[in-house]
Amino acid sequence: DSVRVPAFLFRVIQRPVSMWSFATLLAGASLAQYEPNWPSLMSRPLPQWFDQSKIGIFIHWGVYSVPSYGPTNASYRGMPAEWYWHSLVRDDPNVVAFHERVYGQDFTYADFGPMFKAELFDPDDWAALFKKAGIKYVVLTSKHHEGFTNWCSAESFNWNACDMGPKQDLVGALSESVKAAGLHMGLYLSMYEWYHPLYLQDVANNFTTSRYVDEVYWPQAKEINNLYQPDLMWSDGDIGSASWWRSPEFLAWLYNEAPNRDSVIVNDRWGIDNPPIGSGKHFGGYFSGRDRQAASSTMLNHKWESAFTLDEANWGYARNDDLNLYLNFSAVVYQVVSTVAYGGNALINIGPTADGHIPIIFQERLLELGAWLEINGEAIYSTKMWREQNDTVVNGVGHGVFYTATTDAVYAIALDWPPNNTLTLRMPNTTKTTSVSMLGCSKSMGWMPASGSSTGVIITVPALMPTELPSPQGPWVFKLAGVQ
Repeated sequence: DSVRVPAFLFRVIQRPVSMWSFATLLAGASLAQYEPNWPSLMSRPLPQWFDQSKIGIFIHWGVYSVPSYGPTNASYRGMPAEWYWHSLVRDDPNVVAFHERVYGQDFTYADFGPMFKAELFDPDDWAALFKKAGIKYVVLTSKHHEGFTNWCSAESFNWNACDMGPKQDLVGALSESVKAAGLHMGLYLSMYEWYHPLYLQDVANNFTTSRYVDEVYWPQAKEINNLYQPDLMWSDGDIGSASWWRSPEFLAWLYNEAPNRDSVIVNDRWGIDNPPIGSGKHFGGYFSGRDRQAASSTMLNHKWESAFTLDEANWGYARNDDLNLYLNFSAVVYQVVSTVAYGGNALINIGPTADGHIPIIFQERLLELGAWLEINGEAIYSTKMWREQNDTVVNGVGHGVFYTATTDAVYAIALDWPPNNTLTLRMPNTTKTTSVSMLGCSKSMGWMPASGSSTGVIITVPALMPTELPSPQGPWVFKLAGVQ
């Protein structure tokens, strides 16, 4: 039966939720049976591929990519570009003025749907770019909070990429290309939809009913796992308790019965009542925490991920951006290095255009990262946390030293060039078998134990021609073998 939605509900200001989440879980023995409760679900081992991968790409792409309009300067803190519809409903003066000037007062958000055509979308090209950039897993928004699905969802009739706009299964196309390139495929799925009538009815009923969960969310969540078998499910938009969403029941199905049950990993956005990270009661697969989750000692005890965006203000594409909103290479590599040193994965977000093109500035940043990883990847991929995460007096973009480790070596990643070609590290203990080298450099490094201390090593970098530098702008990675 149809539901009449009170007009005032379309004006409800929902609490903003981070844009990226659908679940991330783990791998384990397929014979194991997990019960629909958090102690049982949290006992499932995380699939090893996730920790080994270290670097993923996040893609926010949907109808919001058509208006592609976000905050215009640092002082204006409106909703990001992918929240365009919500900004219109909330009467954000900046967005409303832009919308009425460009599209007119009678142009609704739904009218953008047919304009999202993806006519330049080439999934093989996307996958090739990601692979060249050193990306190991891909997370695509299958559905954001606007409710438009990038696959042929029956629960989103005439508001999906098959019935309008692209007229194709975008999720299926990219999944096929990503997997063919040897990368892991993941899918973001927003649990709630801002203006779905059934969700708004459940909210009006103070969550005592659950028609939206039963008739929309659950069918969609099961369908994308049955159809595409993603290795990662990034959950988001968990406005409502975990019990209302029936998250434990869904994850028990995912871990026990889904076709991707052995490889799939999920994040931790499964209910707004999730206790804080560090409380000992936080639930989920790996911990994605809040958007732009920063490295800290709180994150050391459980696998985690930092999702950050190359455009500081937006996750979806914003064509009105100024250059200063985009992270430069030094900022990008700092996020990657500091995150991996503290045991996390870096999930780097881009926003393609409505026609399916990845903007050149995003391509440039990704390829810069890929060139650095081609030389220094052994200090990132499949590494573990060392006993110390940094050797940093001055911390931040372009400053400090971070550590990663393997069973054979410790890697000291120097974000700036050592003053006077001398790098002093306070944390490593040298031994009779200690050796030091710089990744990508054929010249030998000089070294000696730090004087006046029981620990530490002083590394002397020889004179190098510019062409002998493995990376002209850093970071520079020193491989320390035979240290404790």
